[in-house]
Amino acid sequence: MNIDVLEEINKKGFAEEEIDPTLDLFAEIERLKKEKNAIILAHYYQEPDIQDIADYIGDSLGLSQEAAKTDADVIVFAGVHFMAETAKILSPDKKVLLPDVKAGCSLADSCPPHLFKKFKEKYPDHLVITYVNCTAELKALSDIVCTSTNAVQIVQSLPKDQKIIFGPDRNLGAYVAKKTGRDLVLWNGACMVHEIFSQEKITKLKERHPNAKFIAHPECEEVILKMADYVGSTTGLLKYTISNPATEFIVATESGIIHQMEKANPDKTFIPAPPNNSCACNDCPYMKRNTLEKLYLCIKNGYPEVTVPEHIIEQARKPIQRMLDISAELGL
Repeated sequence: MNIDVLEEINKKGFAEEEIDPTLDLFAEIERLKKEKNAIILAHYYQEPDIQDIADYIGDSLGLSQEAAKTDADVIVFAGVHFMAETAKILSPDKKVLLPDVKAGCSLADSCPPHLFKKFKEKYPDHLVITYVNCTAELKALSDIVCTSTNAVQIVQSLPKDQKIIFGPDRNLGAYVAKKTGRDLVLWNGACMVHEIFSQEKITKLKERHPNAKFIAHPECEEVILKMADYVGSTTGLLKYTISNPATEFIVATESGIIHQMEKANPDKTFIPAPPNNSCACNDCPYMKRNTLEKLYLCIKNGYPEVTVPEHIIEQARKPIQRMLDISAELGL
């Protein structure tokens, strides 16, 4: 990679290149995957085109499990930076690519590792559980990593007298504390997408759709979760819409998941829960930085690449592996 390309990636997050408008990007990406022995892992919050070209679509737990077991030489991660880092930690011998390295995370940004380290030092007898939505450096400071799918079960698997720090998401932490009856020390972080839902607008929407089920992700604020008919991880929400006989659902999470809900339930209606601003959407601006064009250029050129220092990989792999082991034992 020449210096100009590196500078452009550092500045923009990706290297721009003209693409023939007549090119069938889906066919080209499929060809390049075979040529380079690459696999595309995509989060549910990606745009529909990326979800449709992916080899595996899932939430953080599923994506971590896939990253750990893949035999591909190249992992193209259509998600955000911490997810690509997790893939690199679990498969350090693989090349991990991210279509746009500026696809960050407001929640991860809300917990700088150097500040969390000082916070942790105040509670020397506490076990540290961190939500996977955090940096590799923060994972390296942890005892166990969790996702929204397994957070409750992981806390329940620990002795009742075990003191616990939970970070960085205060809303998920409060939800886990309520579900488990445990007194958790919470870091004060949050996801900007899940914090913008409007109680007033959702109440009015429920009045207009009295038969709709209101479903929410546990990263939402407690006032929103109290209104919900079902609270669950991204995968949990998807499964609920499939198993529940209702034909209308109001969905309080990032709107990208609705693509999979509609594919799985073509006869049902899905309404994004309204945020408390003038925007009619609740898209994560970081997730949506990835596009099909950037994905194509990324796999074609072999960059941007995500790397993690070896000492961080060594320290961070242990708490992630502990999460995977507990999840496997619990059948999650």
